[in-house]
Amino acid sequence: MVIIRWCAPPPTLLLPHHPTARFSCPKPPSVVYAKSSSPASSSTTRRALSLSLIFSSFTCSYYSSSEAATSEFFELQGSGGVKALDLRTGSGEVPVDGDQVAVHYYGRLAAKQGWRFDSTYDHKDETGEPIPFVFTLGSGKVISGIEAAVRSMKVGSIRRVIIPPSQGYQNTSQEPIPPNFFDRQRLFTTIFNPTRLANGEGSTLGTLIFDIELVSLKHP
Repeated sequence: MVIIRWCAPPPTLLLPHHPTARFSCPKPPSVVYAKSSSPASSSTTRRALSLSLIFSSFTCSYYSSSEAATSEFFELQGSGGVKALDLRTGSGEVPVDGDQVAVHYYGRLAAKQGWRFDSTYDHKDETGEPIPFVFTLGSGKVISGIEAAVRSMKVGSIRRVIIPPSQGYQNTSQEPIPPNFFDRQRLFTTIFNPTRLANGEGSTLGTLIFDIELVSLKHP
């Protein structure tokens, strides 16, 4: 029997250029698993555990001040204000428009204290493996901020991006769309809240934070 438990205190995160957006990293659950007699099952479990720990570490190992955060992020050229932080640089190809790309992501909403509204790691196939989000780069079906982030990534890279409202959701049909109805409703009623928009809060309501891993690409 192999038992692994990992717990860390959730720090408070402060976004660069968004001084009012503070949120705590959710405490990752303890992980307990038994050594399986099946090599395939054991391999799947170890891979899922590894991915979970990697992203939890990236999310929780952040910054103690807005000044530190600002110095680490950079603006993606021609992105309309998308800020990026490279967490890991891959060694694969860089996609171009027309390529079919597969990504894993965590999506969070700054206006809700960093509430995680969607994650591909919650979308599982029949074997329990997480299903990546697949789209055609340059198709216009995905929010502009994600396209801008992926366009300059190498396969295998992981990047955190802060997406301003102008490069985020402009309507409720843009992808990625949370599959859970209640998450989807909460996301869009916050971003497109008419009262708060009328009060001049449009510059902050739709700010998104995505952690993106470029898994693979396929040329047409």
